[in-house]
Amino acid sequence: MFTALYKKCLDLAAHKSSKYYLAAVSFIESSFFPIPPDVMIIPMVISKKNDFFKVFLISTIFSVLGGILGYLIGAFFFDIGIQVVTFYGYEDKLINFKNDLLNSEGFYAWLGILFLAGFTPLPYKVFTIASGLIGFNILIFILISLISRGLRFFIVSYLSYKFGNLFTIFMEKYGSKWFTIIGILIVIFGIIIYLISKFYV
Repeated sequence: MFTALYKKCLDLAAHKSSKYYLAAVSFIESSFFPIPPDVMIIPMVISKKNDFFKVFLISTIFSVLGGILGYLIGAFFFDIGIQVVTFYGYEDKLINFKNDLLNSEGFYAWLGILFLAGFTPLPYKVFTIASGLIGFNILIFILISLISRGLRFFIVSYLSYKFGNLFTIFMEKYGSKWFTIIGILIVIFGIIIYLISKFYV
């Protein structure tokens, strides 16, 4: 099924209405669809390089809007939300984090996890729904989603624009690994800044 969906997304990337399909895929991927928008972003930018910034904006905006839908599913449709979280095996971790959110360490830990979910191959949809389930601050949720999704899709769009098919080959071989490494480094950098600021206050 996943292979068929993957191929379908590639076909949609070549369609004359590809930008509309990209918006749709970006939106639904943030709440339930298994195929990430990157699959469409790369061939779309390679075929029309001057559109790379537009492609980046579409995927970011609609991904965050889809994330808000995921949040609302978690907040108001508990049964549906918990089924998605359980399907990906995050139910026990979610219960622990809901308790940890009562202290500042748990809050900042969820910030880091939410960023990594938006930036790396972690299932972002699980954490959009989970954020609603645990009642995480929705404004901060939207801000972190904009930063993480925007950064990820800008990197994908820009490098596709800059390196074309070479970047496609790189993504197929090492994409998940390098996005994970970069995401973790960004979170570590944020933690260091937080600790330094706390030390001097």
